[in-house]
Amino acid sequence: MSDSMAYVPHNHLRCIEKALDHARLVCRIKKVRFTPLRELVLELVWQSHKPVGAYALMESLRGRYEGKVAPPTVYRALDFLQEQELVHRLATLNAYIGCSCITQKGHHPSFFICSECQNAMEVDTPRISQAIRETAGVNGFSAEGNAVEVMGICNPCRKLNRRPAQGELSNQWPSSGMAAP
Repeated sequence: MSDSMAYVPHNHLRCIEKALDHARLVCRIKKVRFTPLRELVLELVWQSHKPVGAYALMESLRGRYEGKVAPPTVYRALDFLQEQELVHRLATLNAYIGCSCITQKGHHPSFFICSECQNAMEVDTPRISQAIRETAGVNGFSAEGNAVEVMGICNPCRKLNRRPAQGELSNQWPSSGMAAP
C-alpha cells in the first residue's frame, strides 16, 4: 500500500515539495539532468492528485516557462520523468500523474481513479503484478507493463452522493424510503 493522500485532506504543498526533493535526489544519483523544464513539468503534474494531459501541461507551461513550448517538448519531458519513475502514464485517460510510491524502487502500481472527482490514488500491488506476469508467461506472452487502472467512486464522493459501496447493504428499501426490516 502506498502513502497516497489523494482522498484524504492534507497539505498538498508538502506533496509537491516531497516529489521535487525526491526527483532532485534520483537525478543526482542517476547522474541525469533535471532541467528547469523537467522540474516545472513535474511540479505541474503534482499540482493535484488528478491526472493531467500533455496538452493541459503545455497550456500551464505557457507564461511560466521562457522557452518554446510545443507538444514534442512536453512529451520529451514526460518521457524523461517516466524513465526516472517519477510519473506514471494512465493509459485509460491518456494522462499523467506523479508517482506517490517514491520510496519503493521497482514497485507494482495500480490506480484507483474516481469517475466523480477525477482524483487518482496509486497503490502498490505486487501480487496482482505477479499474477499478470505468470498468466502472460503461461500463455506465451511477454508483458511489457502491467499497471492496473480501476475506475470507480472514491469514498468521499460516495459519501457526498450517498451511494453505498459495492457489497454494502443500504438500509433503505429501493422504492419507498422506509427503513429496511
